[in-house]
Amino acid sequence: MKLIELLSSDKPTLSCELFPPKPGAALLDAPALVRRIAALHPAYISVTCSAGGSGNGGATTADMANEAQNVNGIPALAHLTCAAATREQVHASLADLRKLGIENILALRGDIPEGGAFPLPGGYRHASELMADIHDFGGFCVGGACYPEGHPESESLYQDIDNLKYKIDAGCAFLTTQMFFDNNELYSYLYKLRRAGIGVPVVAGIMPVTNAKQIQRIVALSGSKLPARFRAIIDRFSGSSAAMTQAGVAYATEQIIDLFANGVDHVHIYTMNKPEIAGRIMANLSEILQ
Repeated sequence: MKLIELLSSDKPTLSCELFPPKPGAALLDAPALVRRIAALHPAYISVTCSAGGSGNGGATTADMANEAQNVNGIPALAHLTCAAATREQVHASLADLRKLGIENILALRGDIPEGGAFPLPGGYRHASELMADIHDFGGFCVGGACYPEGHPESESLYQDIDNLKYKIDAGCAFLTTQMFFDNNELYSYLYKLRRAGIGVPVVAGIMPVTNAKQIQRIVALSGSKLPARFRAIIDRFSGSSAAMTQAGVAYATEQIIDLFANGVDHVHIYTMNKPEIAGRIMANLSEILQ
């Protein structure tokens, strides 16, 4: 199933993101992790790029996408990055995904390798170039990333929105947002996108924060702003893991309810490989998702 069919509907959907565990990471079993998320019946499961690749004892993106879609029956969205990949490597990955019947790809530039050549000879400089290549390869529904508060490398939000147009022209069928903690940031951003003529479906990315140190790292990397209300939650409850988890689940649930109420029909949970957290949020939304 190509996700654009699902995302063209106004029926509320909730999807989940997983990442392939690093080899030996806390004895985490990748198929069991996928099964636990699949048991929540998300609209689809996205799988980020594997850190180590195949042959190192760890699960790959293709492995987990296959587990989600072909073993557990949940449509898979495989992430594919290009900053450190040649076109031959990208085409090999596309061929592997096609053999598995994976039809959906989130095409990303990815992190520029430290000390390495960028772009690689004959490689990719921008995600839009990767999207065009996937489009020419054929057979995939291609999604991309967007940043309600602006990409950290862009001079301004408006420049970032202008750059999004290259993605759309290259065949990007839908967008998934970077995490945000203030829904007003998203509503303002969506208005700016529509005004700029960008009308593809936008999936809102929500991260439930259950650890104060985690959010500090996330904000440093992504540049996401923390509203005063959320900072107060961290200040008050970060001393208790159980209290911070409960507050983080409640805050994420409230964000999602507000999004659905205001016509943002598709939400993606960045689960951080914590099915129990995603499960608590989805339980809070059981009737809404009906």
